Amino acid sequence: MNMNLYGHDGQWLMVDCGVSFNEPLTPDDLRTSEIVCADPSFISEQKERLAGIVITHAHEDHVGALPFLWRRFKCPVYTTAFTAEVLRRKLLQVGLADDVPVIVVNENETKKIGVFNVKWLALTHSVPEPFAMTIDTPAGRIFHTGDWKIDNQPIIGDGFSSATFKALAKENILAMVCDSTNALKSGYSESESDCYRGLLQTIETEKNRVVVGCFSSNVARLVGLGRIAKETGRYLALIGRSLTNMVSAARVTGHWPDDLPIIDAAHLGYLPREEVLVVVTGSQGESRATLNRLAADNCFDLSLEADDLVIFSAMRIPGNEPAIDCLAEQFKGRKIRTLQAHETDVTIHVSGHPCQEELKQLYTWVQPQLAIPCHGEPKHLDANAEVAKRSHVPQQLIGRNGDLYQLAPSVKVQRQQVKVGRIALLR
Repeated sequence: MNMNLYGHDGQWLMVDCGVSFNEPLTPDDLRTSEIVCADPSFISEQKERLAGIVITHAHEDHVGALPFLWRRFKCPVYTTAFTAEVLRRKLLQVGLADDVPVIVVNENETKKIGVFNVKWLALTHSVPEPFAMTIDTPAGRIFHTGDWKIDNQPIIGDGFSSATFKALAKENILAMVCDSTNALKSGYSESESDCYRGLLQTIETEKNRVVVGCFSSNVARLVGLGRIAKETGRYLALIGRSLTNMVSAARVTGHWPDDLPIIDAAHLGYLPREEVLVVVTGSQGESRATLNRLAADNCFDLSLEADDLVIFSAMRIPGNEPAIDCLAEQFKGRKIRTLQAHETDVTIHVSGHPCQEELKQLYTWVQPQLAIPCHGEPKHLDANAEVAKRSHVPQQLIGRNGDLYQLAPSVKVQRQQVKVGRIALLR
């Protein structure tokens, strides 16, 4: 649930404003809240100093809290077209569609936001239009990566352009603030095209219904499954409001191919089993999502039978393993087969985040003076910093939530300078 603040000359810039789901508010709390975000008290108490909010991409952990929190900030929001479309739909649900100034920006465009000059740089991730950015002030230039990976065949959009980031070496980047999610993993992440081929290999030999559980925001995965349906003589249907909404946003912004039809889920019951390919929500075992309803055989649009196949095309988020395994056992109790990524050598899921060799590559191209790992648990931040050190970045700063990084005129980390915590949000 990302919420980053950059400060200079009495002003602040917020980068991302996200949520997490089914999390406790404190480490020792046994209860969980359905929707959780970072406590914004520090900046909401000085909102007149907040020049603007920048959203890097449309994943919930980067954009999901904004509709709930914007009344506390009341400042312009800057993002690209696809994320803006997703955000507007969220704002409509809370009655703010006409109130929030959402400013759409393009690749390589620079916007002056208060004292900050922000430039958008395209890269690759598991959602349309993911962007990194440089944040320029008289005190120095920061490179904020957002979520990224090096994917030369990303299904949607252009492949990763190394030239963009090699050029940053000439711009005297003071600090690179970098995604640490996969910093413990060696090598390179696999391409979304590898996942498409693996899912095709798995599905093309099936003779019964196939259900795929995945994250609704992974539009590239959905497009890949649309292609697979077309190539295997199946009809593609979606069950889950977030899935249909995301595909609708992709259509509006030109990211959904015109030649990939989607049928109404209400028609599934009339189709032969071998012609059914359904994408659903609930890959993390969420109690109210479609996969759980399918396991309990109380999904209005679809009933599964023995020997149908359920594919979990998603990572097992740490902490969710018991819920996912319980869900799989429910299916197996009805003789419905399941397949998870760790149970097969075929690629049925790929991460949208960089592994160690990709981190090394980007640090080597950008050549920042400082490395500031973010977006990960302490062990991920430490691993990211070690990669930066091995990549000859002169200094690495590792902190925790609430630490204040001073980058100029001297460099230091002031521990626990900002009040932080978690708050629960209501739909």
